[in-house]
Amino acid sequence: MAGQQFRVRVAGSDVAFDCAADDTVLRAAQRAGIAFPYECNVGSCANCKFELVEGEVAMRWAQAPAWTERDRQRKRYLGCQAEPRTDCTIKLRLEPRCAPPHLPRHVGAVLQARRDLTHDLHEFSFRLDEPVRFEPGQYALAYLPGVTGPRAWSMSNVVGDDPESGRVWEFQVRRVPNGQGSAALFDALPIGARVEIDGPYGMAWLRREAPRDIVCIAGGSGLAPMLSIARGALAEPRLDGRALHFFYGARTPADVCGEDLLRALPGAAERIRYVAAVSNPSAPDAVDAWAGPIGFVHDEVRQRIGAHLAGMEVYFAGPPAMATAVQRMLVDAGVPTEQTHFDAFY
Repeated sequence: MAGQQFRVRVAGSDVAFDCAADDTVLRAAQRAGIAFPYECNVGSCANCKFELVEGEVAMRWAQAPAWTERDRQRKRYLGCQAEPRTDCTIKLRLEPRCAPPHLPRHVGAVLQARRDLTHDLHEFSFRLDEPVRFEPGQYALAYLPGVTGPRAWSMSNVVGDDPESGRVWEFQVRRVPNGQGSAALFDALPIGARVEIDGPYGMAWLRREAPRDIVCIAGGSGLAPMLSIARGALAEPRLDGRALHFFYGARTPADVCGEDLLRALPGAAERIRYVAAVSNPSAPDAVDAWAGPIGFVHDEVRQRIGAHLAGMEVYFAGPPAMATAVQRMLVDAGVPTEQTHFDAFY
């Protein structure tokens, strides 16, 4: 079946696209420029669910958390896990916000460099076999040797005007204790090793035309997309003069990072305000004294910006608990939905 293509049609519309037997319905739709709804892209959020009207599909990961027994009975499938086995007709509502700004591609890549940012957060630089463009804030799916299923990583760099700049994608990844992906990436992947990368994906990219100051809120490896947003914002002529408030939430002082990377950007001294908040400054692994803000990062944002938040463009990324708290805080602060940008990961 390798190499075989099937036709997928969206019921009640003239939308149709081709999907390879070893690709998923969601990703094939995105490659065709179709606004197929999704969030996490790895089987946990259920936002890519569709009803199978005609045809046959197979689930790549039958144990996906978002695929329930009731879904099975009603012939509902996750677009990020469903692979076609015949031509199909599916039923779902397309969402314009999910239309890809750049068509995702599945390409090979070589690990060309790595460096430590903190004790457990490292930056990995990959050179793609061919240049692929992405918007600041987007993410990719990485397929590592010996690891089942992809890992979602956000890019921390940006793509410049030179077409060849799209060959280098940089990711900042946190080591997960006992994680299969972490073990493969941190311990078993040498410089020069090959991986497969599929992207770009995500809807939380930099809105270059937004005439507002910017707030970036990051925690953990959420530093990567927020750093990409900051880099893109300072390089965008349409955003000249816009201030950028960058908040980083860490558990201990040893986890704090990002300020040096931001300060190295042209124009950073005039436009970027960096604040880090530590929630547990006296933890056993808190090796450094901490004289900065103590508490959760969403509380620090609320205290420092307050009522002005509703007039800003807000981007955030981080662990699920942090993202949930930030989202609730933004709603309470009256920030309009269209000015709030994040990708849901679980």
